[in-house]
Amino acid sequence: MKETADGERRVALVPEVLARLQQAGLEVLVEEGAGSGAHLPDAAYEQAGARIVPTGTLYREADVIVRVQKPTADEAGRLREGQVLIGFLQPLLDPQLAQRLAKAGVTAVSLDAVPRISRAQSMDALSSQANVAGYKAALIGATALGRYLPLLMTAAGTAPPAKVLVLGAGVAGLQAIATAHRLGAVVSAYDVRPEVREQVESLGATFVVLKSVSDASTGGGYARALTEDEQRAQRAELNRFIGEADLVITTALVPGRRAPILVDEDAVAAMRPGAVVVDLAGEQGGNCALSKPGETIETDNGVVITAPFNVPSSMPTSASLMYARNISALLLHLVKDGVLALDFEDEITAGAVITHGGEVVHAATRTLFEPAAEAAS
Repeated sequence: MKETADGERRVALVPEVLARLQQAGLEVLVEEGAGSGAHLPDAAYEQAGARIVPTGTLYREADVIVRVQKPTADEAGRLREGQVLIGFLQPLLDPQLAQRLAKAGVTAVSLDAVPRISRAQSMDALSSQANVAGYKAALIGATALGRYLPLLMTAAGTAPPAKVLVLGAGVAGLQAIATAHRLGAVVSAYDVRPEVREQVESLGATFVVLKSVSDASTGGGYARALTEDEQRAQRAELNRFIGEADLVITTALVPGRRAPILVDEDAVAAMRPGAVVVDLAGEQGGNCALSKPGETIETDNGVVITAPFNVPSSMPTSASLMYARNISALLLHLVKDGVLALDFEDEITAGAVITHGGEVVHAATRTLFEPAAEAAS
């Protein structure tokens, strides 16, 4: 369907993936103009075998609705009992939506809840979109920085390479490292998970080792939230490295919680005029204490801080292709002989399905309502 969120240009399905879905016995309906933001005309979908329909027909006839962003209240209200909704539903950040969908009898499947296990790699939309964001973050930083990234030797003299520091070496961070390195910068990176050091160094960057935080790894490729004492010690030790960098790219997120502050006011004050911070965690509050989510600002000491929203949507064609492949892989996992068949003994299904049969079935989301339920009793 066509996305309605401000600035959202991605689309959940692209013509390339339709053949696989049709071979599995699925008929594909596409809302009029759904792919226009990603430069995919209706004719391309028709040529791939889809039926182009108006919005009302889509809600009325589709058994499964796939989208990128979570629905608005009005859109959620149009869903009917027994219908399946698949997208980035953010159940830990918006549990009220999960409750509403459960009461409506909608089966909700969230891409951001797919477990990060090897069997689910082809369905991991968080990783595919983070990859896009990391690549674009390096380009945003290079554009905002008033100097060359690579070492350049010219008749007018030599321009030294820029120093880039990437904070967080998940998928987005690793892609930012790789891109900045390809552009010729001297790159270093920090992550609270020491096991990523080999990946960082394999991309040509130097891994920053801090004494204040030894290991904050958790299962599933995530990092745990640091204690307040750990965060203070971490920031104090990081500030020296931040002050030496020309470009800092931050990518640290904790699922379902506010993004941790990695770049505090003291760190920004120590940066040189013209230095740049690209904060990819803006939508969850930001990793920089001075970030204004969704905006680009310049501090009194001349540091540019940008915290853009929805970076993958700024590359809608590539981002949509990756997301559509994730969607199709998940659909084919959930559908048997052309019919939705949910097996809650399966780790992927149990992790991704948020509501079913009139209830919130996702364990982590359900626990968010337990204190309220206990108080009421």
